[in-house]
Amino acid sequence: MWELLVQPFAEFGFMRRALMGCIAISVGGTPVGVFLLLRRMSLTGDAMAHAILPGAAVGFLVAGFSLGAMTIGGLVAGMAVALLSGFVARVTALREDASLAAFYLISLAIGVLIVSTRGSNVDLMHVLFGTVLALDNAALILLCSIASITLIALALIFRLLVLECADPQFLRAVSGLSAVTHFTFLALVVMNLVGGFHALGTLMAVGIMILPAAAARFWATSIGGLIIAAVIIAIASSVCGLLISYYFGLPSGPAVILVAGVAYGISLTVGPLGSLAASVVRHRINA
Repeated sequence: MWELLVQPFAEFGFMRRALMGCIAISVGGTPVGVFLLLRRMSLTGDAMAHAILPGAAVGFLVAGFSLGAMTIGGLVAGMAVALLSGFVARVTALREDASLAAFYLISLAIGVLIVSTRGSNVDLMHVLFGTVLALDNAALILLCSIASITLIALALIFRLLVLECADPQFLRAVSGLSAVTHFTFLALVVMNLVGGFHALGTLMAVGIMILPAAAARFWATSIGGLIIAAVIIAIASSVCGLLISYYFGLPSGPAVILVAGVAYGISLTVGPLGSLAASVVRHRINA
């Protein structure tokens, strides 16, 4: 059994790089996913994942599968959509979620068209679903750098971010850092989505951020506990997903996200805090 779990990573360099990349995404992106969940912005994260596509596609159009070009393009596009949706919500009658949905749908369509005109269907599949087994050293350095920046930034704004999750109006009343906290958090979301894009593609990147965070809700109550539980679930999902991909010949990115989905389903069913099983037990005790 131990050989089945360790041999693929010990024998093949591409499996080790894929595991390291997934761990970096899990450590950096999953805590951001916890705060997305606490701020009721889970679907916003999904929209932002699609919003980076046209920028990454322009980078692909200019330089092919260039790590630098696609990263810069994705960052610019993601931040542009975040700022534009916020601006539209503030100067028009349209709410921010509606404006963000409009921008992300437009962005997704533009990105797919750009990749389709320059590349093949294989290129389009790589952009949408990622190539985690093809990560090179440069990509790993990028993912680890994003994870490090994210952890440092979260440590610096942790108290403000927690307060904004609990009572954003109070934070705006007592501190002038509310806007700084909000846009710093949005920047972290975009950065981690761009990092996840290189490994898991635009359609899968948000999955490793949200699904473990949602599963952790049934195992912990404190924010620190949620982050720790979510990171553990994300790393375990990455290991299991890569092994399933290796032994059964399945696409690696979707396999990782599917395992995270299974972890969410198990947590939803039998988790000790607020799950279906916990609700049944509480109902029987009260009865």
